[in-house]
Amino acid sequence: MPDSLPIVPFTRPVAGNAKVPGSKSITNRALLMASLTDGSVTLRGALFSEDVAVMETALNTLGIETQTSELNQTIKVDGQGGMIPVAQANLQVGNAGTVARFLTAALALRWGGSYQLDGAAAMTKRPMRGLLEALETFGCSFRWDGDPYHFPFHMKTQGLRSGLWEIDAAASSQMLSALLMMASLAEGPVRVQQLGSTVSQPFVDMTTRMIATFRRDGQSPDLARDGYEFKASPYRLSSGYYDVEPDATAASYFLSLPLVVGGQVKMAGFSSKSSLQGDIAYHQVLEDIGLASSFEGDGLRTEAKQQLRGGTFDFNAISDTFLTLAALTPLIPEPITITGIRHTRKQETDRVSAMAAELRKLGQEVEVEEDALTIRPNREALVQAAQNGIEIHTYEDHRVAMSFAILGCADLRGDGQPWLTINNPGCCAKTFPGFFDELERLRDSS
Repeated sequence: MPDSLPIVPFTRPVAGNAKVPGSKSITNRALLMASLTDGSVTLRGALFSEDVAVMETALNTLGIETQTSELNQTIKVDGQGGMIPVAQANLQVGNAGTVARFLTAALALRWGGSYQLDGAAAMTKRPMRGLLEALETFGCSFRWDGDPYHFPFHMKTQGLRSGLWEIDAAASSQMLSALLMMASLAEGPVRVQQLGSTVSQPFVDMTTRMIATFRRDGQSPDLARDGYEFKASPYRLSSGYYDVEPDATAASYFLSLPLVVGGQVKMAGFSSKSSLQGDIAYHQVLEDIGLASSFEGDGLRTEAKQQLRGGTFDFNAISDTFLTLAALTPLIPEPITITGIRHTRKQETDRVSAMAAELRKLGQEVEVEEDALTIRPNREALVQAAQNGIEIHTYEDHRVAMSFAILGCADLRGDGQPWLTINNPGCCAKTFPGFFDELERLRDSS
């Protein structure tokens, strides 16, 4: 992948079926639960990306064997029945939040474990305190090699006790999901109690539904008074297979294309009734701003039909998709306010500030609050900026890159020539290595 990539605009409305890889969120949850299952599990439709490779490498380091076939999109995991085979290891979590939170919780299953964990520079700033404080109450001990309750650190483990597990997951729902995935494998009954609320609740719901699939008894945890009640039950999949859904967050980029270039696009593999992913609700935002959307057969279709309009949208539950909308606001004739995004300031980058900075390069008026962005579109300023060419700084954040790449598909000059360049396009390998290839395929087939 080059250091920078000019985005070639569409000169015709989009017309076709877009393809996205498996969900990162589901793949990494399934990888971890499969590794703790009694017997082997084959993931079908799995994602192959940097974040998944980080999880797989860590599991291999811990003595859990995997066999991958990228051609067939499968990963076979040799489940260890709730055990962590290797007692001492040095582990890298990169900048993968799912690995950082889920793997750390899983290590606590081991009696007499001693583990050194480190990550990318950005990971040393990401929230971990709520999870690590909870693990301390279970008997884990930590030695901090930097800021307390942040990577890097050394942890010693003594197994997961039964009883009340309390956690503050206000900064990231992944910390709550991490404990939920381990609760079935504790020594006895467990109650996981939230201290306050959490963000991105649909990801917690995804976790509980997947737990029910992996548990031998097929039961999901009982929810009462903001707590989750578990009885001990091993993970066991009688079929030996787990099917991973296509990534709904990745789908948001292509579902938005008709807003930018006109036409229609369909994404296979999504259902309004059975999808595990809350981000599928992004299509409702597209409807609210003027696109038509509908579930048809085995997929979801969007189409440009109406005059676009602005509004206020709460993205707390689907925050990974807020960047998709924010990047496209210069094409919308009315102001857009995006709320519920405070927690995204501590993800791969400060996403609120990053989007504001790049939109201002495009001549847009942006008002920034701690928890919100308001963009007052200025198409004339956007067209003027396009005449001179714009380079988008991606902050090593895959979602910044993909969101602005969709904006770059607009033929603002009317000559089909690139006007927007994505710097460091390779950052998309984190979750969608083939993103730019798929965008090119859609453009060439439309």
